[in-house]
Amino acid sequence: MGTDGSDEVDRVVAGWADVRPDLDLAPMHVLSRVTRLARHLDRDRREAFGAHGLESWEFDVLAALRRSGTPYQLSPGALVRETGVTSGTMTNRVDRLTARGLVQRSSHPADRRGILVTLTPSGLAAVDAAFVGLLAAERRILGDLSAEDSEQLADLLRAVTRRYVQ
Repeated sequence: MGTDGSDEVDRVVAGWADVRPDLDLAPMHVLSRVTRLARHLDRDRREAFGAHGLESWEFDVLAALRRSGTPYQLSPGALVRETGVTSGTMTNRVDRLTARGLVQRSSHPADRRGILVTLTPSGLAAVDAAFVGLLAAERRILGDLSAEDSEQLADLLRAVTRRYVQ
């Protein structure tokens, strides 16, 4: 931060304004900061999950199962919808999580050809611990914002991302 409260984005935008005064650079003030924040968040997420022996993708699958409620069980198709990956990718992820003892497969009682993926006690402990670590990291990132500012930021980001959520 500069002594005047400016940051790297302000300097980048000013540089562009000098060489391209004909362009409206307003989006850069917001989205360049979102990009930089995303890099910090990705790093903090990796650290929070890694502290509990998980990769980000592992947390995503385990968290989807955890959010489903007792008995922490979903079909592979539901996991695909929850995580936004392909079915082939999900098969690979479930295989790897099964090998680590974090999930188990079982036959679907209502569909002889189907299976269910269930969080094991080890998986439950890992995802819960990693989630606490994630929340602590996210609180640090937003630490300077009041609760009201944080809520307003969430509302604004929701409005911007709404077009991408289906």
